[in-house]
Amino acid sequence: MVEVICDTNFLIHLATKRIKNIDNLDMEIGSISFIVPEVVKNELVKLQQVPEKTQEITTTLNFIKNFKIIPITGNYADQELINHVKNTQSIIATMDRKLKNKIKQLGSSILSIHNDKIILES
Repeated sequence: MVEVICDTNFLIHLATKRIKNIDNLDMEIGSISFIVPEVVKNELVKLQQVPEKTQEITTTLNFIKNFKIIPITGNYADQELINHVKNTQSIIATMDRKLKNKIKQLGSSILSIHNDKIILES
């Protein structure tokens, strides 16, 4: 089982949009487990206070309540994920283009969503 560390935007998309290949991921990519850093969960809780985002963030928080939470903390999720990748070659799930490029430069892989399908980029 490969653990994939998710950023905020990826989790929101995963929880609120229909992902076409979610049931076939084991065959396409392998057996994966989505992991949520504390800094990302904290970011979601803060976003829940924004009136126009309350519904989708509540849906996302309910979606991730059984996900493993890992102790990556800090003030800014993207920077904490980059720092984590520098120390451990982890797969990061993100849709943020800048974050993708930085993680690829550090030699790690990316899980992303494109055309409502989860794809692996390396």
